[in-house]
Amino acid sequence: MFTTRPEIAGTLGVVTSTHWLATQAGMAMLEKGGNAFDAAVATGLALHIVEPDQNGPGGDTPLILYSARDDEVKVVCGQGSAPVAATADAFKALGLDMIPGIGLLPAVVPGSFGAWMLLHGQYGSLPLREVMAPAICYGRDGFALAPRITDAIIKVRRLFEEEWPSSAEVFLPGGEVPRPRELFRMSVAAETYARVLREAEASGGTREVQTESARRVWYEGFVAEAFDRFCAEAELMDTTGRRNRAFLTGQDLAEWRATLEDPLSYDYHDYTVFKTGPWGQGPVMLQQLALLEGFTLGEMDPAGAEFVHTVIECSKLALADRDAYYGDPDFVDVPLDTLLSDTYNAARRALIGTAASQEFRPGTIEGYGQHVDLRISGSTGDIVHEEALNSFGCPQVREEIRHALASAGASHGDTTHFDIIDREGNMISGTPSGGWMSGAPVVPGLGFPLSARGQMAWLDKRSPSHLASRKRPRTTLSPSIAFRRGQPYMVFGTPGGDQQDQWALHAFLRHVHHGLNLQEAIDAPEFHTLHAVSSFYPREFRPGHLALEGRFDREVISDLANHGHDVEVFDDYSLGYVTAAAREEDGLMKAGASPRFMQCYAAGR
Repeated sequence: MFTTRPEIAGTLGVVTSTHWLATQAGMAMLEKGGNAFDAAVATGLALHIVEPDQNGPGGDTPLILYSARDDEVKVVCGQGSAPVAATADAFKALGLDMIPGIGLLPAVVPGSFGAWMLLHGQYGSLPLREVMAPAICYGRDGFALAPRITDAIIKVRRLFEEEWPSSAEVFLPGGEVPRPRELFRMSVAAETYARVLREAEASGGTREVQTESARRVWYEGFVAEAFDRFCAEAELMDTTGRRNRAFLTGQDLAEWRATLEDPLSYDYHDYTVFKTGPWGQGPVMLQQLALLEGFTLGEMDPAGAEFVHTVIECSKLALADRDAYYGDPDFVDVPLDTLLSDTYNAARRALIGTAASQEFRPGTIEGYGQHVDLRISGSTGDIVHEEALNSFGCPQVREEIRHALASAGASHGDTTHFDIIDREGNMISGTPSGGWMSGAPVVPGLGFPLSARGQMAWLDKRSPSHLASRKRPRTTLSPSIAFRRGQPYMVFGTPGGDQQDQWALHAFLRHVHHGLNLQEAIDAPEFHTLHAVSSFYPREFRPGHLALEGRFDREVISDLANHGHDVEVFDDYSLGYVTAAAREEDGLMKAGASPRFMQCYAAGR
């Protein structure tokens, strides 16, 4: 099969991520003698700098890892929780029935840095200075700005200039939109990292002591103080069309900790796939595998209509169960044993026919309530409240702000991802996200935005994902690990919101069932469905939707349309950003990265 680039191979280690500079940062740690977990911290911190439209230091990060030392798989939850004051009643007192998609109101605790420090303290080996150095360097010295970032800035320029001045200072240097592929600096964010490092090193002691000191500086020191001051004083525009304050406080940061958790898993043929708990959407992939177990995928053309139809119909069922049952398991009882059971999925599988489903069909599990508010695409009207914008006297300014708010609300960021394996067999997969440029304003003095992740919680208390104090919003972030015949084998994942456990699954299935190598599986024509309640504001639902890359054969596209799919054809190589890495039993490591948008990169030696 033709591929856009080779499958990378090496014996020292492999790193693959959604940005070439982040990949380089991770690979540099392996070259210095560090392990996969050192490389992950360096890669993740760098992604926060070089992909500011997709994530930032104020965002959130789930990690799933295999430790060769401990011979176990663990999950690091770097998903920040809702502020204590952020309750459904508090939002309803503001006259809202949905959490805004951008601004200060949806801000939650910034979890990423806590995740990096937990990972480095528990599993790292290099000094803290080493793993933080690449991100500081990229921020201070600059990096070539990807064209898509420039495009994103253009869409929200008026919002930044008129309403979010702290964001304008960072992303409109000199009052101008930065040019694509020219040097761009995140110097204030770099200095924030550098100050955290200086204060951590001043505490002396071991790597573990300095790492814990850095965590305290972030969540109890000057970083937390800057968050607290800004959230207490600022009143800024969001998608309500009004200016609102944040619920987040410095105390919320001080009381939060990243956690080390056990993963969920499902045995599929010769493989065992590990995912996060239902505070993320990871179990969706496991349930799709449970549904697909009853089909002979290996006998289907991996680019054929039967394969696409079968996988998509299973995705619809698993995503419906996500929307009906998932939530933070510290607050709600999620019936995972049932959702992943053979009996339950056999009954669900029987719903799949030759025609594309147009219905929202979660299963019924006795004793577990469910409520999902379906907002059919096109029925919700403009996501910006026009009446609130009438306070702007100049019609031109009003229209430009409306457009900027709509663009920011709809463009929720697309996340980042990385996968790393080292020579000792350690593996880690991570999906840094949140804190993206268009989601929330920059915190003055820190140089990066808050997270707008709170938008993923519901205000309807009948939903298991309803908003509550200190509760984690149910996210889409979903890194993966797979064992093969009982041995750690593969790490993989992708950015892409609700599509994460679709695109990554497709690459996995084509690798497992059709013998495609990692790069071939990633390069293969992609597809997904929006026949699910969007996890993002304004939570639209598109019955029967099927997105296909134009590289699918015309007869395949026609066949799928004839079976009732609402087909939407996209450009070639335009869906998905999957990266993956694997380790053979002889120690040879391999990696691949999506060619889409010319940004992902794999490296190895």
